[in-house]
Amino acid sequence: MKHLLTTQGLSKDDAILLLDTSAQMAATQSRENKKLPTLRGRTVVNLFYEDSTRTRISFETAAKRLSADVINFSAKGSSVSKGESLKDTALTLHAMGADAVVVRHSASGAAHQLAHAGWLDAGVLNAGDGMHQHPTQALLDAFTIRRHLVGNVGEDGRGIDTSAGADLAGIRVAIVGDVLHSRVARSNVYLLHTLGAEVTLVAPPTLVPVGVETWPCRVSYHLDETLEQWQPDAVMMLRVQRERMSGGAGGAFFPSPMEYSRKFGFDARRLAVLPDHSIVMHPGPMNRGLEISAAAADHPRSVIVEQVANGVAVRMAALYLLLSGDDSAGSDTTSTAKTSTDERNAL
Repeated sequence: MKHLLTTQGLSKDDAILLLDTSAQMAATQSRENKKLPTLRGRTVVNLFYEDSTRTRISFETAAKRLSADVINFSAKGSSVSKGESLKDTALTLHAMGADAVVVRHSASGAAHQLAHAGWLDAGVLNAGDGMHQHPTQALLDAFTIRRHLVGNVGEDGRGIDTSAGADLAGIRVAIVGDVLHSRVARSNVYLLHTLGAEVTLVAPPTLVPVGVETWPCRVSYHLDETLEQWQPDAVMMLRVQRERMSGGAGGAFFPSPMEYSRKFGFDARRLAVLPDHSIVMHPGPMNRGLEISAAAADHPRSVIVEQVANGVAVRMAALYLLLSGDDSAGSDTTSTAKTSTDERNAL
C-alpha cells in the first residue's frame, strides 16, 4: 500500500483486506495495554489545513497506538498563515524524514498532488480534500455496517465479530442529506458499491450534485417514501454543511432549517418505520434538531458513537498497511499488502 487517497477504484479484495485488518486492530483495543510496537521508529505527520476534531484526534490516537512518533501540523499559527505553499510545506516535511503524511485540505485534489508531485517520499493518507473524498470515513462506516449487519456483534457493538472476509452484498444503505457538499457521501457510494451494497441517496434536488446519474447508486427526493418502500438496513445522515452555503443557514439551498428538518430530518417517527435490525449512522459533527433529532441520535439503534471508536481501528489498519506492507505496486488506493509473519503476530 503506497497511498490511500480515494475509494473510487479500490478493489473488493483490497477493501476487505482493510476491513479485516481493522477488525484485528479493534480486537487489540480491548486489551489493558492497547499499544502495538508495529510502527516504532516511524514518523506520522498530521497535516491539517481545515479545522477538525474527530478525524485529527482519531489519526493521532491510531498512530500512537501503533507506537509511531506523531507530529501535529495545523495551518493556523504556522508558516502557512504567512503564505507558505503546500509544496514548501511538503519539502519541509521531507527534510524532516516523515514516513507518512495524513492530509486534510479544503481543495479537492490536494492529497493527490501531495502524493504525486515528487515533493516528498512518504505515504499519503487523505483525511478529506474539499468536496472530493474522505476514504477512511467510508471505511469506518463500512466496517461499522459489516459488524452489525453481517458480524452479529449485537446492538451495543460488543460480542464476537464473525464478519471476517465478508462483503456487504444485499445490504441496503440510504445516505440522506447534503450530498452536494459531502465528501463522505462520495466516498461511501463507491466503497459500498464495491462491497456489494445497494445505495440510495436521498436529498432535496438543490443538494444533489450535477452528474450524480453516473454514480453507482439510486437517487430519491422523498425520505419517507424511501424509508417505507425500500426499507434500508442502515440510514446514514449527512451533516448540513452550512459553512459551505451562502447565508450560513442554508441560503438558497432550502427555504429554512425548519422546512429541511420536516422533509429530510431523521427523528423517532421515521426510525419506527425501519426494520428492527436497522442502524442509524452519522459521520459527525451533528446538527441536532436539523438533520437528526436528539431522540434518534441517542437511540439504542444509533451507532454514531461506535463509529468514532471504529475510526481509530480503521486508521490503525490504514497506517499499518501503508507503513508495514509491500508498496511495490505503488497504488493510489492500496495494493494487497504482504506483511511478515512477525508483523501479523503483533496484532
